[in-house]
Amino acid sequence: MRTSKLVACLGALALAVASAAPRGSHLVTLYEPSVINGMELKPGEYRLEVNGNKATLKGAKQSVEASVKVEEEPAKTSSTTVRYNTVEGKYKVEAIRLGGTKTKLVFGESGGAGTSSGLASGR
Repeated sequence: MRTSKLVACLGALALAVASAAPRGSHLVTLYEPSVINGMELKPGEYRLEVNGNKATLKGAKQSVEASVKVEEEPAKTSSTTVRYNTVEGKYKVEAIRLGGTKTKLVFGESGGAGTSSGLASGR
């Protein structure tokens, strides 16, 4: 009787821990100083969390939240990629494709002419 209660408690604890993990959380590596929502982020690793039409990138010392349009691509992408639009010499994040999913996050309007480039980032 005690064993079954212990197993049930451990199962409930494991379920609670699993449900507390961040949903929509992905690791993104920025290799260049990157602008999101007007804020310039330093190169480094960031945790990307998506909640509805809001995306939050959290790094060791910097964090930014931005509105995004969530789109579904026709096929899964193998790794996370960041698409930039170069405006006045700065890399403005235009979109992030999430590795292992069909999800593409589009960040605001590009605003102005620039050069687009796709740079791999993430795991």
